[in-house]
Amino acid sequence: MPILPIDSGRYGTDAMKEIFNDQKKVSYQLEIEAAVALSQAEIGMIPKKAARNISQSAKSGKITVKRIKQLEAKSDHDTAALVEALSERCSKSSRPWIHYGLTSNDLVDTSNSLQIRDALRIIEPKIARMATILAEKAMKYSGIPAVGRTHGQHASIISFGLKFANSALEMAKHIERIQEVKKRILICKTLGVVGTGSLMGARALDVQRRVAKKLELFPADVTTQVVPRERYAEFVFLMALVGSSLEKLAVEIRNLQRTEIGEVAEPFRSGQMGSSAVPVKRNPVKSERVTSLSKLLRSQVSVTFENIPLWHERDLSNSANERFILPTTAILLDEMLEAMTRILKELHVNEEQIRKNLEVTRGQIFAEFVLEALIKKGVPRFEAYRDIQRVAFRASEDKADFRDAVKADSAIASNLTWEEIDAIFVPENHLGASGQIIKNVYDIVRRTCSKFS
Repeated sequence: MPILPIDSGRYGTDAMKEIFNDQKKVSYQLEIEAAVALSQAEIGMIPKKAARNISQSAKSGKITVKRIKQLEAKSDHDTAALVEALSERCSKSSRPWIHYGLTSNDLVDTSNSLQIRDALRIIEPKIARMATILAEKAMKYSGIPAVGRTHGQHASIISFGLKFANSALEMAKHIERIQEVKKRILICKTLGVVGTGSLMGARALDVQRRVAKKLELFPADVTTQVVPRERYAEFVFLMALVGSSLEKLAVEIRNLQRTEIGEVAEPFRSGQMGSSAVPVKRNPVKSERVTSLSKLLRSQVSVTFENIPLWHERDLSNSANERFILPTTAILLDEMLEAMTRILKELHVNEEQIRKNLEVTRGQIFAEFVLEALIKKGVPRFEAYRDIQRVAFRASEDKADFRDAVKADSAIASNLTWEEIDAIFVPENHLGASGQIIKNVYDIVRRTCSKFS
């Protein structure tokens, strides 16, 4: 009976969860056994006939989780049970060469790398898709002036497209980060009990290089009995970093969907219910789900750091929790990418409300540009600053229009004509370099993500 939401099918795609199911894990480890035997035979370390038999048996599809668990019930060792199950399928003459020179974590850590490799093959195109959607929306809304907010307050004019561009670029950078990190985390380790390759001797590194090439991994440079856990910490940290970027986007959508702002809204399909009690509500539940899962995803990072300082050449204090952390990390991020992609593809942008919100402060959002105009007229910065502040605060108290108050103030109006003041209060005049910034981001995203299209 499913206990966790991941098990019940609530979160995560079938493709991602398949990578981490028990039978797939067995398949990965048998693939490693086959690659090791064939590599050893290539350099004359074991008989070629035995290697072929081991490889064929490992790839036969007849070694099941059920049988391994039966053997494990007796041995209390899952890897030993897998090796025994493989031996049952091999000829008597081949059996001495099964798992030759290996230790359990050669299978465990290298199969972890295979899982991470295949998980990234699912995750990368989804990040690229996300970056592309964001970049396209950035271009679409490039010319729309909107309220830029700092500390939750209206600060200045921003291109609405710039909101999308910021996230688009970070998604493209995540692609770069993943490409860079692969050589450190997709590690093949076949160096035996304490990382010396003792039974294979001087040819151990040659075997490892051959196995790594067959498995599309990178050979370990140095290990103990295990791959250094800094590698797993880096993988989980990077996945959590991607998740935090998704959460940042989700939080922005949630805020912009607030009733008082109303600039965007998540897609709301026919028949959907926002609240069991309030029929009119359209809650940003998908974005809130992304935020919730991001918290759980980030929590995995701290445990991976705890796993780094193992005793001597290794202990088992990392083993049990990694069975949770690695699949949980990949499945959660996969779910978050799926959810955020659905949100963005059908995100409703209310351009009328965006423009309306520019008027909420009755023109005070243009204060920065009044200050700039006075400075260019030769008024000392802090003198101009104090005059604008004085006028703005009084206008707020009187609920007056800031532009009218500026025109009525002798200290400011003596330096600016009414035509110059009117020009200041046109929002399209203050998008600055937004258009070029957004175009630059669009080009970067296109170059970075083209290989995934």
